[in-house]
Amino acid sequence: MSKQQSIFSPPYLLLSLGIILAVMAVGFEGLAITTVAPAIASDLNGIHLYGWIFSAYLLAQIIGTLVVGRLIDRKGPAQPFTIALLIFVIGLVLAALANSMFLLIASRALQGLGAGAMMTCVYTAISLKYPDELRTKILGAFGTAYVLPSMLGPYVAGVISQQFSWRYVFWGVLPILLISSFLSLPAFRKIQSPAVKATSGGMTSTWLAVLLAIGTGIFLRGLGMLPETLGIILVIVGVALMVQPLRKLLPAGTLTLRRGLPSVLATRGLFFAGYVSTQNFLVLALTDIKGLTADTAGLIVASAAISWSVVAILQARWDAADNGRGRNARIVIGILLLVVGFTTVFWIPAVNIAIAVIGQVIAGIGMGLAHPTSGAVAFSNIGKGGSGEVSASLQFADSFTPGVIIGVGGAIIAISQASGVSMENGLIITMGCNLLLILLCLFASTRTKTSPAADHI
Repeated sequence: MSKQQSIFSPPYLLLSLGIILAVMAVGFEGLAITTVAPAIASDLNGIHLYGWIFSAYLLAQIIGTLVVGRLIDRKGPAQPFTIALLIFVIGLVLAALANSMFLLIASRALQGLGAGAMMTCVYTAISLKYPDELRTKILGAFGTAYVLPSMLGPYVAGVISQQFSWRYVFWGVLPILLISSFLSLPAFRKIQSPAVKATSGGMTSTWLAVLLAIGTGIFLRGLGMLPETLGIILVIVGVALMVQPLRKLLPAGTLTLRRGLPSVLATRGLFFAGYVSTQNFLVLALTDIKGLTADTAGLIVASAAISWSVVAILQARWDAADNGRGRNARIVIGILLLVVGFTTVFWIPAVNIAIAVIGQVIAGIGMGLAHPTSGAVAFSNIGKGGSGEVSASLQFADSFTPGVIIGVGGAIIAISQASGVSMENGLIITMGCNLLLILLCLFASTRTKTSPAADHI
């Protein structure tokens, strides 16, 4: 590869722009909703369902992600990408018109379904069209794609929510999404997936994905009803429904942290879950406990995305300098920084604006190191074909564990309120769970050395 070649060289220019714009649209929506979620829950009288604003979105990604993976391997990413965009648009429109928390949650599920499929298409495009030397650069550009949304999205969303209505946040995402789709689709249509023999497991995987999402939803609903008897029953039923799909859908050894790709995916799911959950509940703590306005809380959350994007660019340069030999070390270092960032904001009574910003910046640096690098390591495990499946596994890691952990956090808040425990103490418990999660992730990250692609199933 020529030293002058980059992700913006002629062979990659249109695709790179399309990928960055697609990620920017999804990122803008995600960051904006993080800011206005407290206002949505309050306006629709649904604070007890607060966690579902995020969990419905992330759990629906499971279905969108896993259903589209094998389809991409057979037909390429263009058609699935188009369908995913339409589903995402419908979800945005329904959310803007929602008059109840249940309709809002359903619309968020549609958004998650579309976003999961979209991002799987994006990951597949990276694995098929970019050489290994450019993958950390385009994955690092994901962080760059969050710069504009992270600087403007949360703040603008907060202002819109305060001055007008949170509904305009959803309407405002539509033009961004439509422009990004107009520029992205031509590039996606030029991508052809390598021929992969169709198997009878495609439909089975689809139903397993649906069963996993249903089981997880039942599990989270049960958590929110504890310690009632019905809640205990739902938790048990949910876990029973989740076990078999997880064993079948994940690469062999993921649940036991087998070295290589399985541990890469486990590590990614754990640190991404901790990061997203900490951000979401930090906003709730800053607005409901500390009395900050939504726009101020949004700017604090944005500091993490900015540091993430800057370090993501730097890690691509470091990767080029050592020819990828330091990737596993960068994952471990990134997670160590996440431990520091989470610890900083763990004790809610001591958190103020300065402490929150410091914690978010440190966590963002950790994500800038660990997130793109883990993606590059996963792609290095791809053998002949199967790009869609490995891409789906990456997106699965970015959606399933965060959905569960945010749902657990929401359940903790609901149980706290029902039992008379203060919101502040409920948030401390939630942040403590995130900290324990990232400590487990630290152990998993020491086992990410690559293994043969045959480990993937």
